[in-house]
Amino acid sequence: MHPIVKILLCYLAAVNLLGACAVFLDKWKAKHGRRRIRERTLFLYCWLGGCPLTYAAMKLCRHKTLHRSFMWGIPAIFILQIAIIFGILYLLYSKGVLPL
Repeated sequence: MHPIVKILLCYLAAVNLLGACAVFLDKWKAKHGRRRIRERTLFLYCWLGGCPLTYAAMKLCRHKTLHRSFMWGIPAIFILQIAIIFGILYLLYSKGVLPL
């Protein structure tokens, strides 16, 4: 496997884990009356590539599941990211930069 691919996979794993941990921590803070994690911070983890595990954590611990902005927004961000990735791959393949 190419070193850049390894770095990218490690980055995505880290962002996903951080996003999931942030959700679980925010749930714990909500139960114990502590200062909460901002919603924009949770969305930031998604924009940085942590949508899958952040969304799964929200569903798993039933946190923010009544917020439409999260239940529709996170999947929308993820779909947009996938479309951008496929678009970039298509352009690289069509220009001959990316061999098949």
